[in-house]
Amino acid sequence: MDYAAWEPIYERIVADFGYDPTEDRAARDVLSELVEPFEFDRLDFRGRTVAVAGGSDTLESELDVLRDADRTVAASGAAAVMEAAGIRPDLVVTDLDKTPETAISLSRAGVPVAAHAHGDNVPAVREYVPRFDGESVFGTTQVEPLDNVYNFGGFTDGDRAAFLADHLGADTLRFPGWDFDDPTVSSEKAHKLRWAARLLGCLERRRNEQFPVLDGRRESIADVPQDTSWRCD
Repeated sequence: MDYAAWEPIYERIVADFGYDPTEDRAARDVLSELVEPFEFDRLDFRGRTVAVAGGSDTLESELDVLRDADRTVAASGAAAVMEAAGIRPDLVVTDLDKTPETAISLSRAGVPVAAHAHGDNVPAVREYVPRFDGESVFGTTQVEPLDNVYNFGGFTDGDRAAFLADHLGADTLRFPGWDFDDPTVSSEKAHKLRWAARLLGCLERRRNEQFPVLDGRRESIADVPQDTSWRCD
């Protein structure tokens, strides 16, 4: 995603949560010191059906969606569930808050990992990113990108994984293990899931596609005005 298109969306998110963008930029700069530019040619998603696995409890009952996909992306803790089921992801997207050891192990086995830095995970970035295989890890941010830290759009691990799969040329996206109404999460996490749904809505409009995971909730996530500051192109 062009950062000029993402920036007004990001500004709404940080205003809604009360986050400080300067802290996100500081986290990005820490990450930049720990990663190298990444060769994205090794991630060939063009024309493929890509399953973006979420970390909800429903994932174990939807493993066939992963097995039937051409490529799989694990959002954060979904990687451990997939590994336990014998399904190795083609890409892991994580902000290092869940099962970072699994992501580290996968990177050392050659699985690319997108490690994300934001304002409140700098200690995790410093602790875990140096332990990844250097050729299999790349950095992502939600503020202005750098030469070696990328911004593909997205806010949570899950929707960020979907935006990344889109950037890599995925033809069709599938969403096993997603639950926007998970009653076990905190109120802040529930609010983040609401934004994840909004952003998937943005992505499906951009792709001229409809994601079944959003069926029944498009009206409830349409409260973000569809004006030029919420563009998805």
